[in-house]
Amino acid sequence: MSSESSGLAERYASALYQLAQEGGNLDRVASDLKDLKAMMAGSEDLRRFLKNPIHSRQEHEQVLQALAEKAGFDGLTRRFLGLVARSRRQSGLSGMIGAYMARLGKSRGEMTAVVRAAQPLSDAQTAALKAELAKTSGGKVDLDITVDPSLLGGLVVRLGSRMIDSSLKTKLQNLKLAMKGVG
Repeated sequence: MSSESSGLAERYASALYQLAQEGGNLDRVASDLKDLKAMMAGSEDLRRFLKNPIHSRQEHEQVLQALAEKAGFDGLTRRFLGLVARSRRQSGLSGMIGAYMARLGKSRGEMTAVVRAAQPLSDAQTAALKAELAKTSGGKVDLDITVDPSLLGGLVVRLGSRMIDSSLKTKLQNLKLAMKGVG
């Protein structure tokens, strides 16, 4: 994400956070946004539709409002999605969701670790990773896990400014570089 789109996501997330805080529904909006993120992650068609500028503002708004209605989203979340579509910013929704969740976590003294795993983690693995990261960071850690089969095996974890790459893909790349140096 470019710094310009990152700043845009931060501004939208900040505005949504302030409205949710004033309305006393920070957790409800967070739940709605997590559900929307899961919908986007689970549907290539939805992701493609949201990024496609050929569709009109009205079409984007109608689709987002229909999703929000079907999912039973809070009124604030629905209005927010309408604003995003009318402003033609729907392609930045993932960044806005991430920025909102980061701001919510920060206000509660929590950190969010962005985790890419080669395959889905079991509940036990998730709990162990969460506990280890909490011990390392000294605070509560929430996990944002995505599956990336291109890693071949292992994990890539980003917690704040720290990144831990234990993926098999990176280890193989490092071995390949080391082998080139030997010959």
